[in-house]
Amino acid sequence: MKTLAPYRSLRGISAVVALLAIGAVGCSDISDAVDGAKDGAKKVARQRSVFSLDLGDCYNPNGKAEGTAYAVEIVPCDEAHQGQVVGEFAIDEGKEYPGDDEVSAIADERCPVEAQKYAPDTWALPQGVSLLYYTPTKESWATGDRAVSCTYTAEKGTFSGSLNTAKSLKPEQTTYLEGSNAVYEALWANQPEKDTVEDDLPGYKAQAKAVAAALDAHVEGLGGIEGTEVGKLRATLTKAAGNWKKAANAADADTFYTAYDPAFTGIDPNKSVAARKELGLATTVPADEAEVWAG
Repeated sequence: MKTLAPYRSLRGISAVVALLAIGAVGCSDISDAVDGAKDGAKKVARQRSVFSLDLGDCYNPNGKAEGTAYAVEIVPCDEAHQGQVVGEFAIDEGKEYPGDDEVSAIADERCPVEAQKYAPDTWALPQGVSLLYYTPTKESWATGDRAVSCTYTAEKGTFSGSLNTAKSLKPEQTTYLEGSNAVYEALWANQPEKDTVEDDLPGYKAQAKAVAAALDAHVEGLGGIEGTEVGKLRATLTKAAGNWKKAANAADADTFYTAYDPAFTGIDPNKSVAARKELGLATTVPADEAEVWAG
């Protein structure tokens, strides 16, 4: 999270100071010290205020990825890094700070949408990255800070290269991804809080209705794309949409369950691998998605 703080000049030890400090040592030790000092100086030179993060910036957090931050190290995207800004927007919430929970709720809702504009194919993301965000705090809000920076950040290790794939996609790839992403967004964004259908049949029926509508739109989009495997997937999803509609219209929990099982199985990500391959998209199901459909 962004935290308002006085400007802090981050200073590193120069190569000359390093040499004076180590005194009379071997050449290899001197070389190591110089290299270390150069690396330190480079990191300092790359420090930028977290308030100045821009879309597309690749960076390394100073310390833990999560928590308050004053500055980050901006690096070229072809170098190893921990995170990249993949979306940004401003919160429009009047003059009063809406509170930490409300700010987080806004970011939770908006960041996935913004991130998909920049990196539409979530299957192509490096393994182990999570969608995090920098948001205003109460203190920074008082200075006019309203910006949210959405990032994909590695939980462990680093990755290389930019995640910006939107501009390189072909029209048919974009059409597929927009439709597919909307289906799973409808599924998870409308997930009822109750664990069982018996406890919230209306909520589960509303979720089913949203998924069915997204599937109808996805199927329509696939109709304009040529390809044998795409055609097979379109037939599979058409059948799945029918089952989601049955679930949405279920009169009771038992009827819902009967329709839900084939409906959920019908949108198993594994069923889209062949079509994705035909379209030239990533074909490895993300681990978290594979786990859900593995049961």
